[in-house]
Amino acid sequence: MVLIWTQFGVKQKNGNVKCKVRVMHRGDSSGSSSSAESTKSEQDTPCLSIKPTGKDFYKVLGVLPESNEDEIKKAYRKMALKFHPDKNSDPDAEEKFKEIAEAYEILTDPQKRIIYDQFGEEGLKNGISAGQGNIFRQNFQNDPHATFSSFFHNSDHFDIFFGSDPDADEDLFNPFRRSTFTHLGGFAGYEAGPRKGARRLSGEAVVHDLPVTLDEVMHGCTKQMKITRSRLNPDGRSLRTEEKVLNVVVKKGWKAGTRITFPREGDETPNSPPADITFILRDQDHPEYKRDGSNIIYTAQITLKEALCGCTVNVPTLDNRMMPLPCSDIIKPGEVRRLRGEGLPLPNSPSQRGDLVVEFQVLFPDRIPPQSREIIKHSLG
Repeated sequence: MVLIWTQFGVKQKNGNVKCKVRVMHRGDSSGSSSSAESTKSEQDTPCLSIKPTGKDFYKVLGVLPESNEDEIKKAYRKMALKFHPDKNSDPDAEEKFKEIAEAYEILTDPQKRIIYDQFGEEGLKNGISAGQGNIFRQNFQNDPHATFSSFFHNSDHFDIFFGSDPDADEDLFNPFRRSTFTHLGGFAGYEAGPRKGARRLSGEAVVHDLPVTLDEVMHGCTKQMKITRSRLNPDGRSLRTEEKVLNVVVKKGWKAGTRITFPREGDETPNSPPADITFILRDQDHPEYKRDGSNIIYTAQITLKEALCGCTVNVPTLDNRMMPLPCSDIIKPGEVRRLRGEGLPLPNSPSQRGDLVVEFQVLFPDRIPPQSREIIKHSLG
């Protein structure tokens, strides 16, 4: 009777699998009730060349087989962001995104990686022991979006894509530049969305700047903001993507820095409740005015002659009127005058308004003719 025992070892550099084969002959001694066992030959011999079959998960992530876990995680982060279907419009992006998640899950699991290195993808699918009696059968059924969310510690997508990260590629993924977070109304030419630096408040709130014009602060407005968010399916594990329109009400006179919060309207993950979304009002630059609380500042340019001899300055108002401002006294550079009640509404008392502050800028001539210079000397002497 011949017994053959085969023991598989670790894959060698040349791609073959080295195995030990021990051949043992068992023979019965004549006239003896006991059997004698002797080893006829015992040797290490190379088996048939066994190379991993199926997908090359190292190639999928763009790493070497010798790469450590940190290198694999860094590669997954870059590849997952690059091929995320919300950003990549390529028809194959969804499948590539799934393949990247599968590669990451296998190569960061020590036991699965050992089996994959020895027997390839087929070894995982068919069920191979990792050496401790555990049989692994790998058929990737997980939601790659759940893998993505788990990798980023269950942060919602706002924070993932726009939080500052020194390892992040600057332009890898900004879905809000496309349609994830879009302004539907309020003022033309502005696509809402967090710039680099969008951040979390304490807890689950995600903060985004919301620029407003002085005209919108003057009259109040409602902005419709369309968001795309992740929500849990009824199974409590997988995620779906859905859109929702948030009506952001900006009341008269609200100051820059005012916070408007929508509780539980953000992304949801299996391990965290829906995040709050908070908008912070930011004043947009105005071509004529600067804002100072409920006051607005207008810079009026006058000549040196007007500053010395008097003039009337026509000051534009927020409601498109022209207010005449007589100036009979000498006007010094930087001097201010006030038009009472022509500023922005007071946030706590919208029926009252701040002031329109006129700040004078005196324009000096580049040169003065000698004759005029003598007249000025005589007049001011």
